Amino acid sequence: MRNLRREAGGAGVSVLALALMAIGFAGSASAHTGEWAAFNNCPSTNPTVFKCLHSVTNGGSVKLGKKTVPIVNPVTLEGGVTEEAFEGPDEGFGRMVAAANGQTLSKTPQPVPGGLAGLVNCKEISNFIVRLSCETVFENGLTGVNATLELARPASEIRVSQNNLVFEEGTALEMPVKVHLENPFLGSSCYVGSSSNPLIWRLTTGTTKSPTPIKGTGGTLTFTEEAQILHLAGTSLVDNTWAAPGVSGCGGFGVELILNPIINSQVGVPAAAGVNVAKLEKVNSDLALAEAVNAH
Repeated sequence: MRNLRREAGGAGVSVLALALMAIGFAGSASAHTGEWAAFNNCPSTNPTVFKCLHSVTNGGSVKLGKKTVPIVNPVTLEGGVTEEAFEGPDEGFGRMVAAANGQTLSKTPQPVPGGLAGLVNCKEISNFIVRLSCETVFENGLTGVNATLELARPASEIRVSQNNLVFEEGTALEMPVKVHLENPFLGSSCYVGSSSNPLIWRLTTGTTKSPTPIKGTGGTLTFTEEAQILHLAGTSLVDNTWAAPGVSGCGGFGVELILNPIINSQVGVPAAAGVNVAKLEKVNSDLALAEAVNAH
């Protein structure tokens, strides 16, 4: 681990704590209950898994074009992490291994401020049938819209750097994601981003490399279970360097040709890098070696 003598910014990491990370939190603890229950969905018996990760985002927001959606419902990222590479394009990073329950990133809906009225003005729709459908939704009060963050590609394309996370520098978490806009009128396939054109978040606890830099924080580091479990509390991960494409699939086949341009105009997408902002705040994370999890 690079330069163990320096302090890790606001994370308050001591040389002893870093040494404990390096040697793997030696000791013993109880069964998969209590604090170990956080790793119940870690594929710890997979031979490629070096560490187990469980992380919950409890606040923050996502600004997409002109629209900002607060994170009011906790979002969980969990699964295994391979050992950090020592060379090549992944140097310093481990790759995620999908959670045992298949939900590496929880699909947690977040209410969009303004609801459907903030995305669609029925009077703008020239097609009579589509306009009538829109008005019917409003008359029935089905105007709430949820935005749900989803993985756009396999979990193996998520990259994690524990060093960058703690030292508040560089990319700590890289994720390919998409945003699902959910409302009966929008249908089941209304997305910003896709597997072929994802939103690439390169989240940092440091300062972003942007014309308008923003800064995250590493949070507070503690150890429990005889130093086998690392807790990082109050972390803030940020990125304002990512681009966003326009929406696709809104309203279903045929209708999307009418709705997509309207929603794009209201949301302000496509949006170039520097316009969009991801702030994952009040993030609480647990890390432990897979072998320690298997032993309990």
